[in-house]
Amino acid sequence: MSKTLVIILGPHAVGKMTVGQALSKITSLRLFHNHMSIELSRKLFSHSEKEWGILNDTIRQTVFELFAKGEFPGLIFTYMCAFDMESEFEYLKNLTELFKANGAKCCVVELCADFDERLIRNRSENRLLHKESKRDLEWSEKEMIRTSSKYRLNSYDGEKLPFENYIKIDNTHLPPEETAIMIKNYFGI
Repeated sequence: MSKTLVIILGPHAVGKMTVGQALSKITSLRLFHNHMSIELSRKLFSHSEKEWGILNDTIRQTVFELFAKGEFPGLIFTYMCAFDMESEFEYLKNLTELFKANGAKCCVVELCADFDERLIRNRSENRLLHKESKRDLEWSEKEMIRTSSKYRLNSYDGEKLPFENYIKIDNTHLPPEETAIMIKNYFGI
Protein backbone atom coordinates (compact mmCIF):
# COMPACT_ATOMS: atom_id res chain seq x y z
CA MET A 1 0.00 0.00 0.00
CA SER A 2 1.38 3.41 -0.91
CA LYS A 3 1.28 5.90 1.91
CA THR A 4 1.35 9.71 1.95
CA LEU A 5 2.10 12.29 4.61
CA VAL A 6 0.96 15.83 3.87
CA ILE A 7 2.18 18.51 6.28
CA ILE A 8 0.37 21.82 6.01
CA LEU A 9 2.36 24.73 7.43
CA GLY A 10 1.41 28.35 7.97
CA PRO A 11 0.62 31.04 10.52
CA HIS A 12 -2.48 31.37 12.72
CA ALA A 13 -5.82 31.33 10.90
CA VAL A 14 -4.29 30.90 7.45
CA GLY A 15 -6.61 27.94 6.87
CA LYS A 16 -4.42 24.93 7.64
CA MET A 17 -7.18 22.93 9.33
CA THR A 18 -9.91 23.97 6.88
CA VAL A 19 -7.78 23.13 3.85
CA GLY A 20 -6.83 19.86 5.58
CA GLN A 21 -10.52 19.07 6.06
CA ALA A 22 -11.17 19.72 2.37
CA LEU A 23 -8.15 17.63 1.32
CA SER A 24 -9.29 14.79 3.56
CA LYS A 25 -12.67 14.77 1.78
CA ILE A 26 -11.13 14.33 -1.68
CA THR A 27 -8.40 11.82 -0.73
CA SER A 28 -8.18 8.77 1.48
CA LEU A 29 -5.95 10.66 3.95
CA ARG A 30 -7.07 11.34 7.50
CA LEU A 31 -6.63 14.73 9.14
CA PHE A 32 -4.73 15.27 12.38
CA HIS A 33 -4.78 19.02 12.88
CA ASN A 34 -2.45 20.44 15.51
CA HIS A 35 -5.24 21.55 17.84
CA MET A 36 -6.46 17.99 18.29
CA SER A 37 -3.55 17.40 20.68
CA ILE A 38 -3.37 21.01 21.92
CA GLU A 39 -6.99 21.11 23.10
CA LEU A 40 -6.75 17.82 24.98
CA SER A 41 -3.46 18.81 26.64
CA ARG A 42 -4.83 22.18 27.74
CA LYS A 43 -7.80 20.52 29.44
CA LEU A 44 -5.37 18.84 31.82
CA PHE A 45 -2.40 21.20 32.12
CA SER A 46 -1.58 24.86 31.82
CA HIS A 47 0.52 25.73 28.77
CA SER A 48 3.22 26.93 31.17
CA GLU A 49 3.47 23.54 32.90
CA LYS A 50 6.10 21.17 31.48
CA GLU A 51 3.53 18.35 31.53
CA TRP A 52 1.52 20.21 28.87
CA GLY A 53 4.38 19.89 26.40
CA ILE A 54 5.09 16.29 27.38
CA LEU A 55 1.47 15.24 26.82
CA ASN A 56 1.12 17.21 23.57
CA ASP A 57 4.35 15.72 22.17
CA THR A 58 3.41 12.20 23.32
CA ILE A 59 -0.01 12.36 21.66
CA ARG A 60 1.49 13.57 18.40
CA GLN A 61 4.33 11.05 18.36
CA THR A 62 1.91 8.20 19.06
CA VAL A 63 -0.40 9.27 16.22
CA PHE A 64 2.56 9.65 13.84
CA GLU A 65 3.90 6.19 14.67
CA LEU A 66 0.49 4.53 14.34
CA PHE A 67 -0.07 6.07 10.91
CA ALA A 68 3.49 5.62 9.67
CA LYS A 69 3.64 1.95 10.65
CA GLY A 70 -0.02 1.01 10.26
CA GLU A 71 -2.05 0.00 7.23
CA PHE A 72 -3.37 3.47 6.48
CA PRO A 73 -3.18 5.42 3.22
CA GLY A 74 -1.70 8.36 5.08
CA LEU A 75 -2.09 11.43 7.19
CA ILE A 76 -2.53 15.17 6.89
CA PHE A 77 -0.87 17.07 9.74
CA THR A 78 -1.14 20.81 10.29
CA TYR A 79 1.61 22.74 12.03
CA MET A 80 2.57 26.34 12.70
CA CYS A 81 6.28 26.43 11.92
CA ALA A 82 8.69 29.14 13.04
CA PHE A 83 10.80 29.43 9.89
CA ASP A 84 13.55 31.24 11.80
CA MET A 85 14.19 28.33 14.18
CA GLU A 86 16.40 25.44 13.05
CA SER A 87 14.76 23.16 15.66
CA GLU A 88 11.49 23.41 13.72
CA PHE A 89 13.11 21.98 10.60
CA GLU A 90 14.69 19.23 12.70
CA TYR A 91 11.22 18.35 14.07
CA LEU A 92 9.76 18.20 10.56
CA LYS A 93 12.76 16.21 9.30
CA ASN A 94 12.26 13.60 12.04
CA LEU A 95 8.57 13.39 11.20
CA THR A 96 9.15 12.90 7.48
CA GLU A 97 11.94 10.39 8.11
CA LEU A 98 9.57 8.29 10.24
CA PHE A 99 7.07 8.16 7.39
CA LYS A 100 9.71 7.67 4.67
CA ALA A 101 11.19 4.75 6.63
CA ASN A 102 7.75 3.16 6.30
CA GLY A 103 7.47 3.73 2.55
CA ALA A 104 5.56 7.01 2.55
CA LYS A 105 5.73 9.90 0.15
CA CYS A 106 6.09 13.12 2.16
CA CYS A 107 4.66 16.41 0.91
CA VAL A 108 4.88 19.84 2.51
CA VAL A 109 2.41 22.63 1.81
CA GLU A 110 2.99 26.14 3.06
CA LEU A 111 -0.03 28.42 3.16
CA CYS A 112 0.19 32.19 3.35
CA ALA A 113 -2.53 34.83 3.43
CA ASP A 114 -2.86 38.52 4.18
CA PHE A 115 -2.98 39.33 7.89
CA ASP A 116 -6.35 41.12 7.58
CA GLU A 117 -7.85 38.04 5.96
CA ARG A 118 -6.41 35.88 8.72
CA LEU A 119 -8.05 38.11 11.33
CA ILE A 120 -11.39 37.47 9.62
CA ARG A 121 -10.73 33.71 9.46
CA ASN A 122 -9.78 33.73 13.15
CA ARG A 123 -13.46 34.37 13.87
CA SER A 124 -14.85 31.70 11.53
CA GLU A 125 -17.44 29.28 12.83
CA ASN A 126 -15.44 26.23 11.72
CA ARG A 127 -12.28 27.43 13.51
CA LEU A 128 -14.12 28.20 16.74
CA LEU A 129 -15.96 24.87 16.61
CA HIS A 130 -12.74 22.83 16.45
CA LYS A 131 -10.41 25.05 18.48
CA GLU A 132 -11.87 25.78 21.88
CA SER A 133 -8.82 27.78 22.95
CA LYS A 134 -9.45 30.29 20.13
CA ARG A 135 -12.94 31.21 21.34
CA ASP A 136 -11.61 34.07 23.47
CA LEU A 137 -11.28 36.28 20.41
CA GLU A 138 -9.59 39.18 22.17
CA TRP A 139 -6.86 36.88 23.51
CA SER A 140 -6.62 34.99 20.21
CA GLU A 141 -6.06 38.15 18.16
CA LYS A 142 -3.46 39.42 20.61
CA GLU A 143 -1.74 36.03 20.42
CA MET A 144 -1.71 36.22 16.62
CA ILE A 145 -0.05 39.64 16.76
CA ARG A 146 2.41 38.65 19.49
CA THR A 147 3.49 35.40 17.85
CA SER A 148 3.72 36.98 14.39
CA SER A 149 6.05 39.66 15.74
CA LYS A 150 8.18 37.12 17.64
CA TYR A 151 8.56 34.41 14.95
CA ARG A 152 8.74 34.26 11.17
CA LEU A 153 5.72 32.12 10.35
CA ASN A 154 6.15 32.00 6.57
CA SER A 155 9.17 31.45 4.38
CA TYR A 156 10.68 34.20 2.30
CA ASP A 157 9.81 34.08 -1.39
CA GLY A 158 12.42 31.93 -3.09
CA GLU A 159 13.91 30.72 0.21
CA LYS A 160 15.62 27.34 -0.02
CA LEU A 161 13.78 24.94 2.29
CA PRO A 162 14.78 21.39 3.27
CA PHE A 163 11.71 19.70 1.77
CA GLU A 164 11.77 17.36 -1.24
CA ASN A 165 8.11 17.76 -2.21
CA TYR A 166 7.00 21.30 -1.45
CA ILE A 167 4.54 23.92 -2.62
CA LYS A 168 3.71 27.38 -1.29
CA ILE A 169 0.19 28.66 -1.89
CA ASP A 170 -1.17 32.13 -1.21
CA ASN A 171 -4.73 31.24 -0.29
CA THR A 172 -5.87 34.76 0.63
CA HIS A 173 -8.55 34.68 -2.07
CA LEU A 174 -8.96 30.91 -2.54
CA PRO A 175 -11.70 28.79 -1.03
CA PRO A 176 -10.36 25.79 0.92
CA GLU A 177 -11.81 23.31 -1.57
CA GLU A 178 -9.89 24.92 -4.45
CA THR A 179 -6.68 24.95 -2.41
CA ALA A 180 -7.18 21.27 -1.58
CA ILE A 181 -7.62 20.40 -5.26
CA MET A 182 -4.41 22.30 -6.06
CA ILE A 183 -2.56 20.27 -3.44
CA LYS A 184 -4.03 16.95 -4.59
CA ASN A 185 -3.16 17.64 -8.21
CA TYR A 186 0.32 19.08 -7.54
CA PHE A 187 1.44 16.05 -5.52
CA GLY A 188 -0.60 13.45 -7.41
CA ILE A 189 -2.35 12.26 -4.28
